[in-house]
Amino acid sequence: MNYIEVDLQADSDFTEILMAELGEIGFESFVETDEGLLAYIQENDFSENRMNELIGKYQDLTTIAISWKSLERKNWNEEWEKSYEPIEVGDQVRVRATFHDPDPSFTYDLLIQPKMSFGTGHHETTWLVMNEQLSLPHQGLSVMDVGCGTGILTILAYKLGAVKMLGFDIDEWAVENTRENFEMNDLPEEAEVFMGTIKDVPASRMFGGILANINRNILLSEIPKYVKHLEPGGWLVTSGFYETDQRDIENCALENGLKKVRSNTRNQWATVVFEKL
Repeated sequence: MNYIEVDLQADSDFTEILMAELGEIGFESFVETDEGLLAYIQENDFSENRMNELIGKYQDLTTIAISWKSLERKNWNEEWEKSYEPIEVGDQVRVRATFHDPDPSFTYDLLIQPKMSFGTGHHETTWLVMNEQLSLPHQGLSVMDVGCGTGILTILAYKLGAVKMLGFDIDEWAVENTRENFEMNDLPEEAEVFMGTIKDVPASRMFGGILANINRNILLSEIPKYVKHLEPGGWLVTSGFYETDQRDIENCALENGLKKVRSNTRNQWATVVFEKL
């Protein structure tokens, strides 16, 4: 499936507002630029009418120039090799591409070669989740990665001691890429990934930890389902939403038998860690 890249040239005061609005209509990832914002959405989910309606809401407040194009698979790898720099989470985790030399000063060396730009570690929410993983128990646990993207969070879970890993995503590129990244990082054959949603996970499958870096609406809908797959005392890491949405996420989790452990923010994005009582 191809992605649409939308280029919005707008005043910087409106960047965060536009990202929030676009997230509500299915956009998955954003890159801030000097001129405004690049936003990415699956081609099947893109609607020119919805875009025009959104821009129309702000036409009396500011000037927004907009254009878009379809991105094929080859475009991602070309841009990736031109611009990607390794990502560092503290002094423990380093995420790099195959064309970067390893740095032995980091405890965890993660290799990825994505077929798209999402889940590379550059986005604040991916960084936030990896940072939380470093403080959570993984040794001997089964861990589920909801909306796995490149598989980067599952790979870190394995390196932190998880013994059974299950990831899934609705995008075929993500599933294909995750399998390749699993192989590059020497994950065992028991590490599973499939194309689908939480509804496709067998009811009997239980996990000591769940990673859910999705978005506000999906989390609010699916947290009750995650809880059913979470062992007592198990942890759930949620991210993919703004600070302004954090209270809604926390209330939903509390209503479903979870206890808040801690939270963190980075550039207005948030993550919250919960524990099942």
